[in-house]
Amino acid sequence: MTSIKEWWFFSRSILGALLGKSSLITLLMCIVLLMSALGVVYSAHINRQLFSELTQLQSRRDAYETEWSQLLLEQSAWSAHGRIEHVAISKLGMKVPGAKNIVIIK
Repeated sequence: MTSIKEWWFFSRSILGALLGKSSLITLLMCIVLLMSALGVVYSAHINRQLFSELTQLQSRRDAYETEWSQLLLEQSAWSAHGRIEHVAISKLGMKVPGAKNIVIIK
């Protein structure tokens, strides 16, 4: 029973000290400090989320760049002059015209 009475008097004295004029400013400053701390925690959380999204987007960008370079290599292989000439001769039956068949237009 003594501990309950002691706790009651202690909490009452703390509350009385906080309700004084000078302590009201301290209470307001504690509330502002708590809100500021919560703001820091929230901004750190948002920062971590955005950084995670950034790394995912960068890895996707790198994959796209790799695919783009492979497509450029494939395009250059398919458009090589030797391959086009071979396809024209073998599949389409085309041939290089002779010198007397060439007409120059001016």
